[in-house]
Amino acid sequence: MGPRVAGALVAFTLCAACATEPDALPDWLVALTHELESQPVANPPALIARYEYKGQVVYYLPPRCCDIPSNLYGADGAILCHPDGGLTGGGDGRCPDFFAQRTKEQIVWRDPRGAAQQAPAAGGRVGH
Repeated sequence: MGPRVAGALVAFTLCAACATEPDALPDWLVALTHELESQPVANPPALIARYEYKGQVVYYLPPRCCDIPSNLYGADGAILCHPDGGLTGGGDGRCPDFFAQRTKEQIVWRDPRGAAQQAPAAGGRVGH
């Protein structure tokens, strides 16, 4: 095998590994982070956490302020529910067990414009 072919195979293998990286964000989530970065910095700064909930991967965007609800997205980007926030602070009631049943927390994105000063919620978990 010539050096060009070997180099091409190495490059292809590296690119293939990058494309299937388990921690890579889905395209819709990358677009959401860009949208969040185009808005004023939230207080606290926005973050997105990945969890397993009821056997599926989900992404949680906590409430940004005041009466704005949180969003819980499925792996495909569809909003499943609003676990908390809103006028009552209790979300929309469609996933009342989210905070008790979620597992495997992983912060997958923090707003780089201000997240460095923020610590996780009490107990080290995002949300309740």
